[in-house]
Amino acid sequence: MAPNKKVTWGVLSTANIGLKKVLPAMMQGKLCSIQAIASRSSESARGAADELGIPRAYGSYEELLEDPDIEAIYNPLPNHMHLEWTKKSIAAGKHVLCEKPLGLNPDEVKELQKLQTKSGLLIGEAFMVLHHPRWKRVKEMVNSGDLGELKVVSGFFSFFNKDAKDIRNRADCGGGGVYDIGCYPTVISRYLFGSNPLRVAAILEYDQQFKIDRLASVLMDFPTGQAMFTVGTQLTPYQMIQVFGTQKKLDIPWPFNTPNDRPVQILSHVNGILDPDVVEETFDITDHYMLQGDAFSKSILDGVGFAGSMENAMGNARTLDAIFRAAKSRNWEKV
Repeated sequence: MAPNKKVTWGVLSTANIGLKKVLPAMMQGKLCSIQAIASRSSESARGAADELGIPRAYGSYEELLEDPDIEAIYNPLPNHMHLEWTKKSIAAGKHVLCEKPLGLNPDEVKELQKLQTKSGLLIGEAFMVLHHPRWKRVKEMVNSGDLGELKVVSGFFSFFNKDAKDIRNRADCGGGGVYDIGCYPTVISRYLFGSNPLRVAAILEYDQQFKIDRLASVLMDFPTGQAMFTVGTQLTPYQMIQVFGTQKKLDIPWPFNTPNDRPVQILSHVNGILDPDVVEETFDITDHYMLQGDAFSKSILDGVGFAGSMENAMGNARTLDAIFRAAKSRNWEKV
């Protein structure tokens, strides 16, 4: 990697997650240079560019893709547009970091896998959690045997949202709780067990107005243990992951919307239920969106591996697909 080299980025859409969370963080990174943003209207693009200090604003996505100075695209478009605009970005000769889920089914991810191989360009799925040092530490504790043998990962993730205009409540746009937040305990369970589940069982409850899944409880059977989680989009806000080994249990508060303004912890519990010994390991303030942007840029510059790889995306897609099939069949479904 050349000294002081940065990857020049363009952003498709002025989606709120990009403007409020991802882009401000990426702009603090060492390897990212956000040079352009596009919207369906020039006014929206210019407003976002002025707000964030981005040099160039385009009134269409096509215009941005024609910019020869842009090396990589960040794609935070609605779920049903991920495949189309990732393909168009690759056709324009750009690397792509796409928000999760990369595709709405395994076939879409497989199409992008083939496109990545053919083009030689990098496609990544944006799971920022995989880049936080706290999760890397949990994985290290699992691999070292510090917990004994990993047997169970248990999670909960919920918020309350009944806004009919919110893209997450639109079935035609790939909305629903499993795609939006169920993917997080799915990817973390796969990460910690180091494999895909063999099979899954699931119960989904659908909103009668929005026609999207608003409550899901999932059980995943891994080769060496089990994982289960509940996610809800019309519940009181909460999130937690607990990791159970044969010798130690870990609590991971704020596991997904990890704050970037305060230290975070891993809480290790041993020796009993009523009065356990609790050891707190604290991590310095950081921003996983910044770390993700730099990690993807480093993959472009140096050819190193990226945590949100196409292989990982396929594992996620196959698992989510099995969740929907299991809820429909009311049986265990193979991944």
